[in-house]
Amino acid sequence: MVCIMSGARSKLALFLCGCYVVALGAHTGEESVAEHHEAEYYVAAVYEHPSILSPNPLALISRQEALELMNQNLDIYEQQVMTAAQKGVQIIVFPEDGIHGFNFTRTSIYPFLDFMPSPQVVGWNPCLEPRRFNDTEVLQRLSCMAIKGDMFLVANLGTKQPCHSSDPGCPNDGRYQFNTNVVFSNKGTLVDRYRKHNLYFEAAFDVPLNVDHITFDTPFAGRFGIFTCFDILFFDPAVRLLRDYKVKHVVYPTAWMNQLPLLAAIEIQKAFAVAFGINVLAANVHHPVLGMTGSGIHTPLESFWYHDMENPKSHLIIAQVAKNPVGLIGAENATGETDPSHSKFLKILSGDPYCEKDAQEVHCDEATKWNMNAPPTFHSEMMYDNFTLVPVWGKEGYLHVCSNGLCCYLLYERPTLSEELYALGVFDGLHTVHGTYYIQVCALVRCGGLGFGTCGQEITEYFLYLSFVSDLGDDPRSP
Repeated sequence: MVCIMSGARSKLALFLCGCYVVALGAHTGEESVAEHHEAEYYVAAVYEHPSILSPNPLALISRQEALELMNQNLDIYEQQVMTAAQKGVQIIVFPEDGIHGFNFTRTSIYPFLDFMPSPQVVGWNPCLEPRRFNDTEVLQRLSCMAIKGDMFLVANLGTKQPCHSSDPGCPNDGRYQFNTNVVFSNKGTLVDRYRKHNLYFEAAFDVPLNVDHITFDTPFAGRFGIFTCFDILFFDPAVRLLRDYKVKHVVYPTAWMNQLPLLAAIEIQKAFAVAFGINVLAANVHHPVLGMTGSGIHTPLESFWYHDMENPKSHLIIAQVAKNPVGLIGAENATGETDPSHSKFLKILSGDPYCEKDAQEVHCDEATKWNMNAPPTFHSEMMYDNFTLVPVWGKEGYLHVCSNGLCCYLLYERPTLSEELYALGVFDGLHTVHGTYYIQVCALVRCGGLGFGTCGQEITEYFLYLSFVSDLGDDPRSP
């Protein structure tokens, strides 16, 4: 099964594509690392971690008790670093919440927090200078792991930063608490930190007053960007980071709870890599009972991934990654020829009808160029939003569907017809369940049955060859 998603018609685009979701399985890449010229590739690893969780995250415990739990997870991290080191890994990424867990209150998480000095202000090697700051035991262990494994190390932890009453944003308890990613060099130096901006029901943490747009440079692959979990769906920091800082690689700790059909971890990670023509190193926690799985090393052209809703075991993914990713979409950081199917799509789009918005409807001149049979447009609820959809009929064809100012286009073909119903859907509006966000979504989904009303149900298997494009424009409101 192949899924190709492209953003040729828009500067800023984010894609959700159901064809990349599978119920169980792994394409791990570890056993598939090929020999490549050292100058063109680097070796990366991501670790999907079944974190040891606090039995009662609401309980108030001591710092020592918190360290005892966190050290159990850090012991596992260290084992994975040494395994990765034996395979020549140059950068490893660990998941969000992998060290301390989740479901804390602001007060109960406090013993789990390390003090975090600003790397822009203070140059510091925690492993070599362990007594420089108090409450930095976790940072010290991570720093020493990076030295021991001789690799860059990316991890997520909770951090604290004192503040004064003169600071208008200072919480009443006199401290900020952040969901923080840290980056260590292979020498153990704290290179930088990123504080999560788009929190998802995380009462224990504060939103930074300003959005962090963090990049760091490596000797083996150049510049990397970094953000966390829910951030990937928002213009800030994810899209702005890629647009303004010439990033070719992203490290991405996440604690992602899969929700089909639109919010599966592998689906989002792969779509992001393809749409922006970059490499994404994504590490998720592994708790299948909570729906949490899905990690991968994704390039614009291939993925090495792990997704397993039944097996409770962890997984380390190792792959060689191109320093200069080859994209499908003609992005500035992509080189080489475009995919043949995408070239065909561009040719079709070159004759695309002009569309304009009139009140709440979109009118397109010469719209019959897209599909002579004019399949019916219908509406169905998908993840609490009222999508406008069009059925995908026949062995091949071209479709488009619009909502407000957003249009989605599909070029598709399949080797054989089946009884399943697929649909191309679009939503452009305000999402109001489990948070309020303005969203723009294009999605190809397999429906739960043959009736239009079944489109949007949670289906776990998709097999389709397609090319997918949308015209999103530059709306910064879009997650």
